[in-house]
Amino acid sequence: MKTEGRNAVLELLKTDRTVEKILLEKNAQGTLGRIFAEARDKGIRVQFVDRRVLDKESVTGKHQGCIAFSSDYKYSSLQDIMAAKGEKGGFVILCDCIEDVHNLGSIIRVAECAGADGVVIQSTNSASVTEAVVRISAGAANHVKVAKVNSLNRAVDELKKNGYWLYALEADGGDIYSADLSGNVALVIGGEDSGVKKLTREKCDFVLSLPMQGKVNSLNASVALGIAAYEVLRRRRI
Repeated sequence: MKTEGRNAVLELLKTDRTVEKILLEKNAQGTLGRIFAEARDKGIRVQFVDRRVLDKESVTGKHQGCIAFSSDYKYSSLQDIMAAKGEKGGFVILCDCIEDVHNLGSIIRVAECAGADGVVIQSTNSASVTEAVVRISAGAANHVKVAKVNSLNRAVDELKKNGYWLYALEADGGDIYSADLSGNVALVIGGEDSGVKKLTREKCDFVLSLPMQGKVNSLNASVALGIAAYEVLRRRRI
Protein backbone atom coordinates (compact mmCIF):
# COMPACT_ATOMS: atom_id res chain seq x y z
CA MET A 1 0.00 0.00 0.00
CA LYS A 2 1.26 3.46 -0.89
CA THR A 3 0.94 6.41 1.46
CA GLU A 4 1.46 9.77 -0.21
CA GLY A 5 1.92 13.27 1.13
CA ARG A 6 4.10 14.68 3.90
CA ASN A 7 1.57 14.66 6.75
CA ALA A 8 0.23 11.22 5.85
CA VAL A 9 3.73 9.71 5.77
CA LEU A 10 4.69 11.37 9.07
CA GLU A 11 1.57 9.93 10.70
CA LEU A 12 2.33 6.51 9.23
CA LEU A 13 5.77 6.60 10.88
CA LYS A 14 4.09 7.04 14.27
CA THR A 15 2.34 3.68 13.95
CA ASP A 16 3.60 0.11 14.25
CA ARG A 17 2.78 -0.77 10.65
CA THR A 18 5.56 -2.26 8.58
CA VAL A 19 7.03 0.34 6.21
CA GLU A 20 9.11 -1.33 3.52
CA LYS A 21 10.65 1.78 1.99
CA ILE A 22 10.13 5.49 1.43
CA LEU A 23 10.82 7.41 -1.76
CA LEU A 24 11.90 11.02 -1.15
CA GLU A 25 12.55 13.72 -3.68
CA LYS A 26 16.25 14.55 -3.99
CA ASN A 27 17.59 17.47 -1.93
CA ALA A 28 14.97 16.89 0.75
CA GLN A 29 14.53 19.80 3.11
CA GLY A 30 12.01 20.95 5.72
CA THR A 31 9.36 18.31 6.38
CA LEU A 32 11.02 15.92 3.94
CA GLY A 33 14.21 16.14 5.98
CA ARG A 34 12.22 15.28 9.10
CA ILE A 35 10.70 12.27 7.36
CA PHE A 36 14.17 11.09 6.40
CA ALA A 37 15.45 11.48 9.98
CA GLU A 38 12.51 9.59 11.50
CA ALA A 39 12.70 6.83 8.90
CA ARG A 40 16.44 6.43 9.50
CA ASP A 41 15.84 6.17 13.27
CA LYS A 42 13.35 3.36 12.65
CA GLY A 43 15.66 1.54 10.24
CA ILE A 44 13.43 2.11 7.22
CA ARG A 45 15.05 2.14 3.80
CA VAL A 46 14.91 5.55 2.10
CA GLN A 47 15.59 6.18 -1.58
CA PHE A 48 16.20 9.66 -2.96
CA VAL A 49 14.78 9.94 -6.47
CA ASP A 50 13.96 12.52 -9.13
CA ARG A 51 10.49 14.03 -9.03
CA ARG A 52 9.56 12.27 -12.26
CA VAL A 53 10.00 8.90 -10.48
CA LEU A 54 7.59 10.03 -7.75
CA ASP A 55 5.15 11.29 -10.39
CA LYS A 56 5.21 7.86 -12.04
CA GLU A 57 4.68 5.98 -8.75
CA SER A 58 1.97 8.33 -7.46
CA VAL A 59 -1.62 7.15 -7.41
CA THR A 60 -3.12 10.46 -6.31
CA GLY A 61 -0.82 12.90 -8.14
CA LYS A 62 -0.31 14.73 -4.84
CA HIS A 63 2.74 13.05 -3.36
CA GLN A 64 4.42 16.29 -2.15
CA GLY A 65 7.82 14.73 -2.69
CA CYS A 66 7.34 11.53 -0.66
CA ILE A 67 5.72 8.12 -1.02
CA ALA A 68 5.87 5.37 1.60
CA PHE A 69 5.35 1.69 0.76
CA SER A 70 3.81 -0.28 3.61
CA SER A 71 1.85 -3.43 4.37
CA ASP A 72 -1.81 -3.40 3.36
CA TYR A 73 -4.22 -1.49 5.58
CA LYS A 74 -5.24 -3.59 8.57
CA TYR A 75 -8.89 -3.27 9.46
CA SER A 76 -10.09 -3.64 13.04
CA SER A 77 -13.20 -5.49 14.19
CA LEU A 78 -16.33 -3.98 15.69
CA GLN A 79 -15.38 -5.72 18.92
CA ASP A 80 -12.00 -3.95 18.88
CA ILE A 81 -13.77 -0.61 18.55
CA MET A 82 -16.24 -1.32 21.36
CA ALA A 83 -13.40 -2.45 23.62
CA ALA A 84 -11.68 0.93 23.18
CA LYS A 85 -14.40 2.98 24.90
CA GLY A 86 -13.34 5.44 27.59
CA GLU A 87 -14.64 6.40 31.03
CA LYS A 88 -17.46 8.56 29.63
CA GLY A 89 -18.68 5.85 27.27
CA GLY A 90 -18.04 4.59 23.79
CA PHE A 91 -18.22 6.71 20.66
CA VAL A 92 -18.60 5.02 17.27
CA ILE A 93 -19.26 6.43 13.80
CA LEU A 94 -21.08 4.30 11.24
CA CYS A 95 -20.99 5.09 7.50
CA ASP A 96 -24.04 4.00 5.53
CA CYS A 97 -22.99 3.76 1.88
CA ILE A 98 -20.34 6.48 1.93
CA GLU A 99 -18.93 5.85 -1.54
CA ASP A 100 -16.92 9.04 -2.06
CA VAL A 101 -13.28 8.66 -0.97
CA HIS A 102 -13.06 12.34 -0.06
CA ASN A 103 -16.00 12.02 2.31
CA LEU A 104 -14.63 8.84 3.88
CA GLY A 105 -11.16 10.33 4.32
CA SER A 106 -12.64 13.46 5.92
CA ILE A 107 -14.91 11.40 8.19
CA ILE A 108 -11.96 9.33 9.41
CA ARG A 109 -10.03 12.53 10.07
CA VAL A 110 -12.95 13.96 12.07
CA ALA A 111 -13.29 10.69 13.99
CA GLU A 112 -9.65 10.77 15.04
CA CYS A 113 -9.67 14.45 15.98
CA ALA A 114 -12.96 14.24 17.91
CA GLY A 115 -11.84 11.22 19.90
CA ALA A 116 -14.15 8.57 18.41
CA ASP A 117 -13.22 4.99 19.20
CA GLY A 118 -13.60 3.96 15.59
CA VAL A 119 -15.40 4.10 12.26
CA VAL A 120 -17.52 1.32 10.75
CA ILE A 121 -17.86 0.96 6.97
CA GLN A 122 -19.53 -1.63 4.77
CA SER A 123 -17.78 -4.18 2.59
CA THR A 124 -20.12 -3.32 -0.32
CA ASN A 125 -21.49 -0.01 -1.61
CA SER A 126 -18.81 1.83 0.30
CA ALA A 127 -15.39 3.33 -0.27
CA SER A 128 -12.57 1.34 1.32
CA VAL A 129 -9.44 2.64 3.04
CA THR A 130 -7.16 3.22 0.06
CA GLU A 131 -4.04 5.32 -0.51
CA ALA A 132 -6.29 8.24 -1.45
CA VAL A 133 -8.38 7.90 1.72
CA VAL A 134 -5.24 7.81 3.88
CA ARG A 135 -3.96 10.97 2.21
CA ILE A 136 -7.29 12.78 2.46
CA SER A 137 -7.51 11.84 6.15
CA ALA A 138 -4.10 13.54 6.64
CA GLY A 139 -2.82 10.27 8.04
CA ALA A 140 -5.64 9.87 10.58
CA ALA A 141 -6.48 6.50 9.01
CA ASN A 142 -3.21 5.24 10.50
CA HIS A 143 -4.49 5.95 14.02
CA VAL A 144 -8.26 5.50 14.15
CA LYS A 145 -9.74 2.00 14.13
CA VAL A 146 -11.78 1.22 11.02
CA ALA A 147 -13.96 -1.89 10.87
CA LYS A 148 -15.35 -3.23 7.60
CA VAL A 149 -18.57 -5.20 8.10
CA ASN A 150 -20.76 -7.23 5.76
CA SER A 151 -23.97 -5.78 7.20
CA LEU A 152 -24.31 -2.34 8.76
CA ASN A 153 -27.68 -3.35 10.23
CA ARG A 154 -26.10 -6.27 12.07
CA ALA A 155 -23.45 -3.87 13.36
CA VAL A 156 -26.25 -1.60 14.61
CA ASP A 157 -27.87 -4.57 16.38
CA GLU A 158 -24.56 -5.56 17.96
CA LEU A 159 -23.94 -2.03 19.22
CA LYS A 160 -27.45 -1.81 20.70
CA LYS A 161 -26.94 -5.17 22.38
CA ASN A 162 -23.81 -3.72 24.00
CA GLY A 163 -25.55 -0.64 25.39
CA TYR A 164 -25.04 1.94 22.63
CA TRP A 165 -27.62 4.55 21.69
CA LEU A 166 -27.89 4.86 17.91
CA TYR A 167 -28.42 8.30 16.35
CA ALA A 168 -29.11 8.64 12.62
CA LEU A 169 -28.17 12.03 11.15
CA GLU A 170 -30.91 13.08 8.73
CA ALA A 171 -32.54 16.30 7.56
CA ASP A 172 -35.95 15.64 9.15
CA GLY A 173 -34.94 14.62 12.67
CA GLY A 174 -35.01 16.26 16.08
CA ASP A 175 -32.69 19.10 17.09
CA ILE A 176 -29.26 17.66 17.86
CA TYR A 177 -28.67 20.37 20.48
CA SER A 178 -31.59 19.04 22.52
CA ALA A 179 -30.42 15.41 22.44
CA ASP A 180 -28.84 13.71 25.46
CA LEU A 181 -25.75 12.25 23.71
CA SER A 182 -24.40 10.78 26.95
CA GLY A 183 -23.16 7.26 27.59
CA ASN A 184 -22.37 5.00 24.65
CA VAL A 185 -23.07 6.92 21.44
CA ALA A 186 -23.07 5.74 17.82
CA LEU A 187 -23.67 8.26 15.02
CA VAL A 188 -24.89 6.99 11.65
CA ILE A 189 -24.16 9.15 8.59
CA GLY A 190 -25.53 8.33 5.15
CA GLY A 191 -24.32 8.97 1.63
CA GLU A 192 -24.76 12.28 -0.17
CA ASP A 193 -27.67 11.13 -2.33
CA SER A 194 -29.32 8.31 -0.38
CA GLY A 195 -28.91 9.35 3.24
CA VAL A 196 -29.35 6.71 5.93
CA LYS A 197 -31.16 3.68 4.50
CA LYS A 198 -34.75 3.15 5.67
CA LEU A 199 -34.19 -0.08 7.64
CA THR A 200 -31.04 1.27 9.28
CA ARG A 201 -32.88 4.45 10.23
CA GLU A 202 -35.74 2.42 11.73
CA LYS A 203 -33.26 0.45 13.84
CA CYS A 204 -31.76 3.64 15.30
CA ASP A 205 -33.06 4.99 18.61
CA PHE A 206 -33.22 8.61 17.44
CA VAL A 207 -33.01 10.66 14.26
CA LEU A 208 -31.20 13.97 14.69
CA SER A 209 -30.74 17.02 12.48
CA LEU A 210 -28.55 20.09 12.40
CA PRO A 211 -30.38 23.44 12.22
CA MET A 212 -30.25 24.97 8.75
CA GLN A 213 -30.33 28.78 8.72
CA GLY A 214 -29.43 29.50 5.11
CA LYS A 215 -31.11 28.93 1.77
CA VAL A 216 -29.25 25.64 1.14
CA ASN A 217 -30.94 22.89 3.13
CA SER A 218 -28.16 20.31 3.44
CA LEU A 219 -24.50 19.86 4.28
CA ASN A 220 -21.78 17.66 2.86
CA ALA A 221 -21.78 14.30 4.71
CA SER A 222 -18.36 14.76 6.29
CA VAL A 223 -19.15 18.34 7.35
CA ALA A 224 -22.43 17.27 8.98
CA LEU A 225 -20.67 14.42 10.72
CA GLY A 226 -17.94 16.78 11.92
CA ILE A 227 -20.44 19.14 13.57
CA ALA A 228 -22.31 16.24 15.20
CA ALA A 229 -19.11 14.54 16.40
CA TYR A 230 -17.88 17.71 18.05
CA GLU A 231 -21.26 18.15 19.74
CA VAL A 232 -20.71 14.71 21.29
CA LEU A 233 -17.23 15.80 22.36
CA ARG A 234 -18.53 19.10 23.78
CA ARG A 235 -21.12 17.29 25.90
CA ARG A 236 -18.44 15.00 27.31
CA ARG A 237 -16.33 17.96 28.38
CA ILE A 238 -19.09 19.64 30.39
